[in-house]
Amino acid sequence: MTDFADHIGLRVRFYDPLGTRHGFPTFPYLMAPTGLATRRQLRAAGLRPGGNDPVAQVLWRRGKRVAYLYRLDLAAPKRTATTAQRAAIAKALRARRTCRDCGQVKPYYIPRRYGCCLDCHEGDS
Repeated sequence: MTDFADHIGLRVRFYDPLGTRHGFPTFPYLMAPTGLATRRQLRAAGLRPGGNDPVAQVLWRRGKRVAYLYRLDLAAPKRTATTAQRAAIAKALRARRTCRDCGQVKPYYIPRRYGCCLDCHEGDS
């Protein structure tokens, strides 16, 4: 047990800030140092890793779950889609809602297993 774990009265299995045991600086769930964030936390703050490699990890659930930590000071702002990219995405999403048989645009995505809207599928049965 580490000195840190003794100090707070816990047996912390994944506390390895130097990376001697896990080969990479490792922290238990909810115990990552300030200045580090997961991809999800970066995204929520409007940031992205910006090509930087993770500097540490968080392990939990007996080591079966891992989240990599990135430095906040090296994070870059999230990129925004261009007008043309947004138009292409809208066109692709509309195509997923358009029935191949009747040509109607539905308020839901057409199930791929049927290849047609639910109305046309019921008519085929």
